[in-house]
Amino acid sequence: MSASKPSLNKVPEADAPKGTYSFVSLGCPKNLVDSERMLGLLKIDGYKLVNEPEGTDFVVVNTCGFIERARTESFTAIDEMLELKKAGKTKGVIVSGCLAERQKEDLLTERPEIDYLVGVFGREAITKVADRLVGNLEEQRTVFQPAPIRALSDRDRLRITPKHFAFLKISEGCDRLCTFCAIPKMRGKHASKPMDEIIAEAEQLAADGVRELIVVAQDTTYYGMDIYGESRLAELLKRLDEVQGLDWIRLMYFYPMYITDELIDVLATSKRIIPYIDIPLQHASDHMLRRMARRVTRKDTEALLSKLRSRIPNLTLRTTFITGFPGETDADFEELMQFAQEQHFERMGVFTYSFEPDTPAANLPDHLSEELKESRRARLMEVQQAHAFAWNQAQLGKTLNVILDQPVEGEKNVWIGRSQADAPDVDGLVFVTGDRIKLKVGDLVPVQIVAVQDYDLVGYAADKPLKREQPGRILSLAKA
Repeated sequence: MSASKPSLNKVPEADAPKGTYSFVSLGCPKNLVDSERMLGLLKIDGYKLVNEPEGTDFVVVNTCGFIERARTESFTAIDEMLELKKAGKTKGVIVSGCLAERQKEDLLTERPEIDYLVGVFGREAITKVADRLVGNLEEQRTVFQPAPIRALSDRDRLRITPKHFAFLKISEGCDRLCTFCAIPKMRGKHASKPMDEIIAEAEQLAADGVRELIVVAQDTTYYGMDIYGESRLAELLKRLDEVQGLDWIRLMYFYPMYITDELIDVLATSKRIIPYIDIPLQHASDHMLRRMARRVTRKDTEALLSKLRSRIPNLTLRTTFITGFPGETDADFEELMQFAQEQHFERMGVFTYSFEPDTPAANLPDHLSEELKESRRARLMEVQQAHAFAWNQAQLGKTLNVILDQPVEGEKNVWIGRSQADAPDVDGLVFVTGDRIKLKVGDLVPVQIVAVQDYDLVGYAADKPLKREQPGRILSLAKA
């Protein structure tokens, strides 16, 4: 888990802890929110979080089970904690999250040394599970709950992100049923969080010092369909834009469908929503899009991207693609290459297709070799590298607002930050020097860009940090 100081909104700690524990959080931002909720519940119940697992009463490993690489990382973390238990350095191991949900009791069969399994929607019972473990009670070792009709509340979290940014999960689950994806099996059907609950959570986070709010979901643009019968994301964003104390609101996981003219108007005219949208497209060939069950076409996507760029000034578009999906021909891949070349995405990630045995894609014919998947991924990333490097070169001499995430270890007055074009962990960095200005973590500071280091930028603090509650676009990405 993150080394940053945890933050929980004014929840008192018990005088004497019921026990000590360590926590390992893996996977996506949605899983991170689940981790923070469990951490908050454990703190409220009187358990003490410590950084190192040695000497604890138990360790919680909140796992990811999305693709093979993520599962491997989760198994490695579980096995490391089980080795500590075997050596007598921790008393118990609790495994939670998507891998637990996906494999259920099979995980206990493979690794019987695990003390308890807690599924995705069993997270609210984490304190009961901890009580059983610490109290040496031999009760049911698994907690699996059905997916809720409405997304669970994520308030009163013990945040492990830096104090100045937080993820805000607005819904759970997904109704898309893309053929390559196991998320609906792990996290159920789409369930929106009530709008008032989201606003209350955002206000709580802002009061706790959050300046950048990152809106996440499995399918953000689908928000409200289950409650209202139509997407209500535009209305939600209007209300979030009025939450005092926030500077930036960043939008992730936009599915291409349900991006309406009303929603685009909100994105283009808001005070705090920054011009950054993450739209995972996965492919550009209609043949591949049909096999993936994406329910969009290349023509539709091109029209949408053109509309977004024309109506939202200085827009940063981020996307992801999959190479080597079953049946991907040379022509399909060349079409994807051409599409990426034409669109000039500012930010792009590429993943090779991961064989998932419990998904429809596993039963499709014409699976490709790992070598071909990797080769195509490398070629597509070469296209993106040229675009990303050219975009960085175009920032030289400009002044960008940069939020400071952490100091550079061993350096004086050198900081690692991000511009509006950079989401945490997935995009580039901005290295900032502040010899003339006193800076600290969480500052939002105008930075003049003076150099480029591959995917990252280098600049110096051009003026004093901006005060909170000022709009997020005081300085445009296009300002020279």
